[in-house]
Amino acid sequence: VQLVESGGGLVQAGGSLRLSCTVSGLTFDDYVIGWVRQAPGKEREGIESYSSNGGNIYYAESVEARSTIASDDAKSTVYPKKNSRIPEDTAEYFCTAGARFTAYSGRVYISKPDQYKNWGQGTQVTVSS
Repeated sequence: VQLVESGGGLVQAGGSLRLSCTVSGLTFDDYVIGWVRQAPGKEREGIESYSSNGGNIYYAESVEARSTIASDDAKSTVYPKKNSRIPEDTAEYFCTAGARFTAYSGRVYISKPDQYKNWGQGTQVTVSS
């Protein structure tokens, strides 16, 4: 299983940044694809998840108002985007994949991100004030 993230970098506060994650080595419909971030000195935070089977999308409260997620299921790729970036968004962002059991699996993974079995290498997002 391979998860390849891209799109990280430096963005000014108030700006937008879209990441991408391409997944291979698994059946896309059988998995929840999520994003987990970790800021220095803080715990991992599950922030959003997507399941192509049913089109279920979930967001953490901390980002919901600023987030959208698009996908190209044929390419096994998801594209999360955040608007109105704030300095608190500065973190390493990881694309993750976990088995989809029900339509609510994505919500569970957001609250318990350590349950994801597959992780990408991560991409750094830095928001300047």
